[in-house]
Amino acid sequence: MPTRDLTLAMIGSGGDGVVTMGEMMAQAGARDGLNVIKVEAYGPQIRGGESSCTLRMSAEPISAQGDAVDVLVVFNWADFTRFKGEVVPKVDAVILYEAADPTPISDVQIPAAEKATWIPVPFIELATKATGTKAAKNIVTLGILAELFGIPPESVRRAVEFKFGKKKAGVLEANLKGFTAGREFAQSLGIDVSARRLEYTVTESKLVMTGNEACAVAAIHAGCRFFAGYPITPSSEVLHFLSEWLPRAGGRIIQTEDELSALGAIIGGSFAGVKSMTSTSGPGLSLMAEMLGLAAMAEVPTVILDVQRGGPSTGLPTKSEQSDLYLAVFGSHGDMPRIVLAPTDVEDCFHATVDAFNIAEETQLPVIILSDQAVGQSRQTVEKANLVHEVIDRRTPNADELADYKRYAQTPTGVSPMSVPGTKGGIYQTNGLEHDETARPASSHVMHEKMSRKRFKKLEFVEEKYPLFVHLGPERADIGIVCWGSSKGPVEEALKELAARGVSVSAFVPRIIMPFPKKALLEYMASVKTLVFLEVNFVGQLYHYLRTIVDLPAGTRVFSRSGGMNLSVTEVKGRIESVLSGTGVREEVTA
Repeated sequence: MPTRDLTLAMIGSGGDGVVTMGEMMAQAGARDGLNVIKVEAYGPQIRGGESSCTLRMSAEPISAQGDAVDVLVVFNWADFTRFKGEVVPKVDAVILYEAADPTPISDVQIPAAEKATWIPVPFIELATKATGTKAAKNIVTLGILAELFGIPPESVRRAVEFKFGKKKAGVLEANLKGFTAGREFAQSLGIDVSARRLEYTVTESKLVMTGNEACAVAAIHAGCRFFAGYPITPSSEVLHFLSEWLPRAGGRIIQTEDELSALGAIIGGSFAGVKSMTSTSGPGLSLMAEMLGLAAMAEVPTVILDVQRGGPSTGLPTKSEQSDLYLAVFGSHGDMPRIVLAPTDVEDCFHATVDAFNIAEETQLPVIILSDQAVGQSRQTVEKANLVHEVIDRRTPNADELADYKRYAQTPTGVSPMSVPGTKGGIYQTNGLEHDETARPASSHVMHEKMSRKRFKKLEFVEEKYPLFVHLGPERADIGIVCWGSSKGPVEEALKELAARGVSVSAFVPRIIMPFPKKALLEYMASVKTLVFLEVNFVGQLYHYLRTIVDLPAGTRVFSRSGGMNLSVTEVKGRIESVLSGTGVREEVTA
């Protein structure tokens, strides 16, 4: 019986084209209206090294990448061993592997796939015969997968044409020959894999993009016209995307010499009246800590995207981890107000980025978007109609205010009108010194207290206007999960599976970390009997942060582990089952 949900994984070395293959299949699925999630994983090497691509295609709504794979493609068994535990085939999976691989198949151990169908495929030989180069083996594989597993060949062919159509003469033709060779080889196999064939009705096409691309698109939509950044994994795609598209929108982009310079540049751009942004990862945000204080003290709207990776130091530059929360919330010296948002998936990256610009413009404070590699570099389908969001611009002084302009005037919200340089009557000094209402330097402890209250008053406004969170599951439940960021997807799917088994469980997912939606959390805690934290960082940073804000109930459970592997649906279910059985608890609050 055909399936409506198919998960494939491709594993090889850098240059084998497994990621490109996944991108083209994702595009084909999105064009046919399927829901698609594609996740990539790499080794730390700058060039070469192992790489994997996991692709889930479904006719039903999905929110996670899928735990075990239906179809596994292995170009090199040596690379596969590096992903053991991350890429796990189902017990009856279909496994296609390079027939000429030097590793004897008798030496390959995959206990989980004891009933798998093993298919040796001469990928290199087929590619060389069809195109003259083994580099086309990924395109040959596309043909095989399309033919065997029900992905309409015409949709995949169009994705190949889109990818190679603008290359030099002969490139597209050669790849189409490789695609056809793969299809013909699959037809010659004569095997029954009908249980793994994807069956669906073609519907309206969807967009397919990464979280980083969604952030970049949202920045342009929000009115960002200046971007400064320094390349760093896993956020570099934002710089790459905007270098092409921001100038088309009338904007400017600078690749600076380091991350500190990037933040300094966008503070200057925003001071000049232009919505500005930078992107980085944990090491870069560490360098920006001092300059963040300048943005807060001078009250300059600033947007910083941090796509988290495993740390500390160089850490795991190509793997995801939720370990920059402390840095985002507490980084920089002195009493520094800032706003921290945490998008949960690719579509939410769009909305969180527009929210970030809106909040920055409304509060004149730095806003940090705390994404992670699992969201930033995964590719998901998005409904075109959902990429709409209100845009808010900063408040500038009116004629009456300019008659006696006070840049840092005391107001009920703490936000005072910000003039653009060159505005008649709107001239003021700005720097990192404490100041009075007219922007003149002031070292009085009385004025320092007064201005600190002004700056922090803005957080009250944000907490009231932007109580950003998601409630999953029933209104009241026995078990309540608190998670954040990319953990939302697997938690959401786990909740559905647990509910089908009669387990009473819900989830609270904050989309804003600072100021935290305290009232909503208190109401949520009152709706559950046992509170459980799930985090992909070693110490449980959200849990410890929230203990400084609210009194968590006795018996709260905490499950936190280091990154390097994304949270899975199976892992979430296992954690909840351990709570039900009273085992496997890493930490428990007793008072």
